[in-house]
Amino acid sequence: MTTGDLAGRHPVTLDLLGVTDKAGLMDRCAGALGLPDWFGRNWDALADCLADPAVWPAGARDRGMFLLVSGWGPYARTRPEEWRIAREVFAEAVDRTPGLTVVLALGGADR
Repeated sequence: MTTGDLAGRHPVTLDLLGVTDKAGLMDRCAGALGLPDWFGRNWDALADCLADPAVWPAGARDRGMFLLVSGWGPYARTRPEEWRIAREVFAEAVDRTPGLTVVLALGGADR
């Protein structure tokens, strides 16, 4: 993928700084992505929502979505198994959905 492939995609930032558990991660995902009330706040529901452009923010539905995950370091260190599952969910959604790109921001305040 090149930066040209990302041109025009709707940017969304998922800031995980301060997240300490799965419930917090799901709440941040729901807020950042504007997920519907029926979002089940579990791994399968997150995978389904990430792979379904119909539930993405309005600007992303036609243009695709560029999801930048920031502040994830502390969560990854304190909940490594949950973080492994979250990464798998992000990767699966990207594999299933041509219009979705997920990038993990490195460094910064998440140390």
